[in-house]
Amino acid sequence: MIEITNLSQERYYINPDLIETIEITPDTLITLINGKSYYAQETPEEVIARIKAYKRELMDRAGNPTVSKSIVD
Repeated sequence: MIEITNLSQERYYINPDLIETIEITPDTLITLINGKSYYAQETPEEVIARIKAYKRELMDRAGNPTVSKSIVD
């Protein structure tokens, strides 16, 4: 999950695998494959960077069980 901040300063988490589109409207609008949409304070580039970091962390955990255990604990 990646952390997003909405326009009311509330933080929440979304599953990046469910993101269908990220638009600038002029705020960042994240639309999921189920049709739900969320506005975020982060720029599309920041959202994409968080997605990449999340995916990188998953790959690291899959490739190195020691790293996975230390992150989870």
